[in-house]
Amino acid sequence: MRNSVFAFLLLGSYGAIAQVTMPVRKAPVSATAEPATIDPASAQPIDKLLRQYTGPSLVAGAIALVMRDGKVVYRQAFGLDDMEAHTPLKTNAIMRIASQTKAVTSVGVMMLYDEGKFQLDDPISKYLPAFTNPKILATFNEKDSTYTTVPAKSEITIRQLLTHTSGISYPVIGTKEARAIYAKAHIPSGIGTPMGTLSKSIDALGALPLVHEPGEKFTYGLSVDVLGRLIEVLSGQSLDQYFRTRIFEPLGMRDTYFYLPATKQARLARLYTEWDAKKTVPMAPRDGLTPDYPKAAGTYFSGGAGLSSTIDDYAAFLQMMLNNGTYKGHSLLKPATVALMTQNQIGVLNQGDHKFGLGFSITMPENVKVPGLSAGSYEWGGIFGTTYWIDPKEKLVALIYTQKYPSVTSRHLADEFKTAVYQSFVPSQQALAPAAVTK
Repeated sequence: MRNSVFAFLLLGSYGAIAQVTMPVRKAPVSATAEPATIDPASAQPIDKLLRQYTGPSLVAGAIALVMRDGKVVYRQAFGLDDMEAHTPLKTNAIMRIASQTKAVTSVGVMMLYDEGKFQLDDPISKYLPAFTNPKILATFNEKDSTYTTVPAKSEITIRQLLTHTSGISYPVIGTKEARAIYAKAHIPSGIGTPMGTLSKSIDALGALPLVHEPGEKFTYGLSVDVLGRLIEVLSGQSLDQYFRTRIFEPLGMRDTYFYLPATKQARLARLYTEWDAKKTVPMAPRDGLTPDYPKAAGTYFSGGAGLSSTIDDYAAFLQMMLNNGTYKGHSLLKPATVALMTQNQIGVLNQGDHKFGLGFSITMPENVKVPGLSAGSYEWGGIFGTTYWIDPKEKLVALIYTQKYPSVTSRHLADEFKTAVYQSFVPSQQALAPAAVTK
């Protein structure tokens, strides 16, 4: 059970929360986003879908936001933040975004690339010596977690870290060998692990074996945490300071943190689960994970899974990407760099049925399954029930946030939300039948 739970947690499965109420339409608006201009008739497919999910307690509450041509055309909260207190969920709730942290780290790395600090095919050992002369796992003894290795044929490159082709696996959800080896070496997953430092854990990771040759295949793992440490080394700042000064402040992301200040902790949405029950219940501490970890006085800044944020803050970040690297007068990335990040960078390899760029999963023409979704759209999400995508052709940014894991009851929500968004805001799709909830 523990392994399957954390597999949900780190792989970006799109779960949610539970219980009913009418949508909250007058919640305070974040300073980072404009007031929504909502056409009630157009938004009916989204409203209907989210009422269906929150009404029968598939999720406690959900927030959705859509931007079209740089303007907020939809922002609504449905359901409850606290089921026991019957507190409505507000659009400015702060939520655990888990693996959505990876895109922020990837952008942070590529900002340094634009400054000429490294080349994509540089070996990571050039900047993090602990990764010099990597080794590949050859044999493994399950009884005592001992192993043998063989030298890797090549060094790990920064490009391979950005594309999850480095051969680095994950604690808890990786291969059984990697799980045991990482646990023995006390390598943290990055979620709910506030103590320790990134420098110490990444140095320790560098000495451990890879699960395959660099560049051989896509393996979701701690590669982006390694990139977080690269940012620290190249910038001379801790990862949280770099994010704050170089990304969050320029974009007006005032509610995005690794660990929330006391003045904002009351806005952290409650986390739900369907772990042992057949219904949605509040998440309690389990397997070393405390739901209130964003309130800790933490020192560990996980580039792969550590952030909490609001839907408005992250929408500003995504709009910057859609704008080819700029947002409200602030330029973070060169247009050519955004293009590089959102193109297939793994060649004939696959990430599921998608390709992968530098930090984003990319929809290819042969993988367009949602009516209206354009080839070249890119996306990711977080295990606690947050997901997003950018459709450059339609100039569209969309996000849906819930807070629940695991959440089998909402496993179809992300795709159904996509369908509802295109039915609502893309003229060519508005004549299609409303999205249906799959239970």
